[in-house]
Amino acid sequence: MSTLIASRRYASALLSAAEEGNFLDTIVAELQVIKEVLEHSRDLVHALRSPLVKGDKKIHILEEVFRGSIGEKMFLFLKLVARKKRAGLLPEIIDEFQILLDEKRGVINVDVTSAVQLSDEQASELVSRLAAFTGKKIRPRMAVNEKLIGGVTVKIGDTIHDGSISHQLQMLRQTLVS
Repeated sequence: MSTLIASRRYASALLSAAEEGNFLDTIVAELQVIKEVLEHSRDLVHALRSPLVKGDKKIHILEEVFRGSIGEKMFLFLKLVARKKRAGLLPEIIDEFQILLDEKRGVINVDVTSAVQLSDEQASELVSRLAAFTGKKIRPRMAVNEKLIGGVTVKIGDTIHDGSISHQLQMLRQTLVS
């Protein structure tokens, strides 16, 4: 079974259990803690992915690292994942959980790149127009790229809306050349 399929199954099961048990907010917060620890500890990720480290040892490692920072329900989930030899998939499970949660809540990630830093007013206006355009809540990731000369590019999923001056100049150049 591919890692994506397995990660999605565990994430889906955790999301369903958290919704049914009315402890979704707690799980989201605890997953954020786990994600931050995993992002800052390559050794921990390597230990969890290593076939040389047995499942019981992985459970012990997880217990030592996360004792006091996560609740009992999350620890039961971590033990299950470790017992099923999927502890190495924790980063992917967390990512899939966030994707499923965003789908459920109607949130999409949008990459906005502008030639200059947008003011707070401009950014909020752009986000509200994108929300109206997509019909979903927007989680913007703002970036600046001076090579755009002016304007913005917006990436929503696989679609790029390019309103930059550099793109317009490229289009004009292609038109004149052909």
